[in-house]
Amino acid sequence: MSIVMFRSKIKAEHVPALEAAVKKGFAALEKRQPAGIRYASFRLADGVTYVAMLALDEGVENPLPAIPEFQEFQEGLKTWLAEQPAPDQLTVVGSYRLF
Repeated sequence: MSIVMFRSKIKAEHVPALEAAVKKGFAALEKRQPAGIRYASFRLADGVTYVAMLALDEGVENPLPAIPEFQEFQEGLKTWLAEQPAPDQLTVVGSYRLF
């Protein structure tokens, strides 16, 4: 399993647009229901920092780049970001029903 965490700080004035795009992206995932993927997005307490976690089963290609709603989201990030995102590869040490 491959797990990546993305941490991004968004310009405060773009938070509503980002959250609308995230909801649109998750609706697209619900509709398509690709196998072998787990994906979640979180807003931190400061209201402008977001964390996304993407887990892919072994041998599963990331389906997100092929989904138009995620392409739109990536395009929007170009203006929404207050600073460059920080991706990190994660290694599961322990998990209870999360992965």
